Amino acid sequence: MKLGVLLSRVPYPLEKGDKLRAYHQIRVLSKEHEIYLCALNAGKLHPKAIEELKPYCKEIKIVSLTRFGIFINLVYSLIFTNLPLQVAYFFNRKAKQSILTYFSKHKIDHLYCQLIRVSEYVKDYHEVPKTLDYMDALSRGMERRIDQAKYGLKGLFKIESTRLKRYEHFIFSAFQHKTIISEQDRDLIVHAQNQNIKIIRNGVDQDFFYPKKCVKKYDLLFTGNMSYPPNVDSVEYLVNKVMPLVWKVKPELRLAIVGANPSSRVEKLAESRVIVSGWVDDIRDYYAASRIFIAPMQIGTGLQNKLLEAMAMKIPCITSTLANNALGGAHGQNILIGKEATDYTSLIIDLIDRTELGHDLAEEAYKLINQQYTWEGSTKALEALFLTSK
Repeated sequence: MKLGVLLSRVPYPLEKGDKLRAYHQIRVLSKEHEIYLCALNAGKLHPKAIEELKPYCKEIKIVSLTRFGIFINLVYSLIFTNLPLQVAYFFNRKAKQSILTYFSKHKIDHLYCQLIRVSEYVKDYHEVPKTLDYMDALSRGMERRIDQAKYGLKGLFKIESTRLKRYEHFIFSAFQHKTIISEQDRDLIVHAQNQNIKIIRNGVDQDFFYPKKCVKKYDLLFTGNMSYPPNVDSVEYLVNKVMPLVWKVKPELRLAIVGANPSSRVEKLAESRVIVSGWVDDIRDYYAASRIFIAPMQIGTGLQNKLLEAMAMKIPCITSTLANNALGGAHGQNILIGKEATDYTSLIIDLIDRTELGHDLAEEAYKLINQQYTWEGSTKALEALFLTSK
């Protein structure tokens, strides 16, 4: 099958969840199909991006978006249309025909689009069957950020949340197939037929993330893109609400916050017991050197890849109900779940004091990954969806 893939970002480097998902899906699909990739790019292209993607793609088209064009789109859409800003940001009218011509020229059999951000380009393209990967319920993610937003931005966030909800509903009928990352996110898409959205989970690259023996330098670890608002909110909650309670009992414990592009808010959290690393060449070194992985996510949607990676490396994990709803872990069996700061404090201290508990949790979590979270397994389910429209 000739498969067209349309993405809102070039899927390399793998520092964002959408890039990670797209990269591994393309990698697995390329074993049986020809991939014609078209990716939008709003910044400087990573020097190794094309080199990394070439082995999996028959052809690659990069569509550059300028900062000026993005700004004009956002202002125009906010004032004169009901288009969500997340969609307007990535849409370029001049590029639309070029993108459609690219897919038509190669006579693709199916078009796979990731995120509603690219839907405007192809909503009226009827030459081949199309699949939309909602990935997350973006509207609910935006809605959860309203309370944390600065006063002057609350109104804008409310508008964007409403627009996203409407657009997620509206664009549903433009695609033959729809996919999403979890049942939790599927149920948040406002549409009478949302149960027809196919669950395609993320996986973890177990050839890359695997258990490694290492001297433990850090007691607690949080990873992720550290400019992403849900991650920023999570580490602020961890450092400001949880760790002061932990340090009253165990003042020596150290927390590492590891990930690309730390915001100024994240950088301000750094102190003698809180390490803010920024980008690292090999995130596995930090997983292996940490005793506990913790992700007390308070806002956001979707499945947390960070949890999958930690579990694949047999690091005991603590997370929130919100994050675990997408993961499907069992509290006390393969993961620990907190609700309040006092809960997280007790769980952290318990894991520090009871090494056998951490060992048992990590072993069971590793089994969960092997059974339910492989890229090969999830992408085969995606491939089956494409083949039904052949």
